[in-house]
Amino acid sequence: MESIDTELAAQIRNDIILGTYNEEERLSEARLSDKHNVSRTPVRLALRMLEHEGLIRRSQGRGYYVNAPKVADIFQAVQVRGHLESLAARLMAQSPGRHNILPNLENAIDEIDKLVNAGKMDDASLRLMQKQNAYFHKTILQNCGNEYVGFTCSRISHLPMLEAGSMVFDQQVLSTQEGIERSLFRLRLGNSQHKVIFEAIQSGDAVRAEGVMREHSNTMVEYIKVFEKRNDELTIKDLIGYSGLSVTSDQETTE
Repeated sequence: MESIDTELAAQIRNDIILGTYNEEERLSEARLSDKHNVSRTPVRLALRMLEHEGLIRRSQGRGYYVNAPKVADIFQAVQVRGHLESLAARLMAQSPGRHNILPNLENAIDEIDKLVNAGKMDDASLRLMQKQNAYFHKTILQNCGNEYVGFTCSRISHLPMLEAGSMVFDQQVLSTQEGIERSLFRLRLGNSQHKVIFEAIQSGDAVRAEGVMREHSNTMVEYIKVFEKRNDELTIKDLIGYSGLSVTSDQETTE
């Protein structure tokens, strides 16, 4: 069970990302305490967490001010995550103990195959796909042998689309049967890349594992570019709306 300050930080984080607070708006400890019906101590701790994440900034003697992420920030962070994940794949392929972890990766791939072959794109199916996809990516990050890779990824995981293994499902595309078929094709392609990454790690081909993982991770960058073409001024809220996913969804259910 999460502590009060951690839960409170998640609520305030969600409000910042969704635009409930304006850029540079001052966050009052007293008002937050009243709004969330908690004492000022957890509020103070929650604000320190959010300052550490870069979502708010502290002005000496004046309190905290909102520093909401912008689409450009998400774009840059996605690129960083892609490099970190590709490095993790390379390191895992070089790890002598990788064979103990391979069955877990293979199981995630098999589960995604089953879900895609079922042909369903309802919310329940999408979240199950997300769960298995997240497991695949997190397993590589956590077993690459370099704890700083996973740690660095975790520093940006609070941003939309940045949790390891996060997936984006374009709700406009899913509104038609043709769009559903296109999305299923994309999922099959993504899982085929998982299989190539798995085989490269299994055989110890570090260069191939790194290269395919980088290509795989760039999918999110391409999606942001697609969404930018639809909007003159794309916002974080637009990204969340297109994906149809809540920023407060369970960490285990988030490509």
